[in-house]
Amino acid sequence: EVQLVESGGGLVQAGGSLTLSCAASGFTFDDYAIGWFRQAPGKEREGVACIRGSGGRAYYAESVKGRFTISRDNAKNTVYLQMNSLKPEDTAVYYCNRIGTRWPWGQGTQVTVSS
Repeated sequence: EVQLVESGGGLVQAGGSLTLSCAASGFTFDDYAIGWFRQAPGKEREGVACIRGSGGRAYYAESVKGRFTISRDNAKNTVYLQMNSLKPEDTAVYYCNRIGTRWPWGQGTQVTVSS
């Protein structure tokens, strides 16, 4: 059974930083590209960043480029999202999932950025 457990969210002031973690189990982790997604109140879920199964090449939404960094540790079956220079518009529930056909979504982790 695939499990994705997000953690690391919290309340931070604008300009601050947070690092999110996504612990995965139930599949061969390095076979899959993994992405971070977010959903703000009243908005659709959107992709934020993704990284290939082998690591290395990463892709970012324009809104977070230069501020967020995605990485993965395949030995720990974990994907990270380092978020710097946070803005109030980054406030959302953040989720991780595979790129392509989605697995069931986890609970997500709440990120709240105050102005």
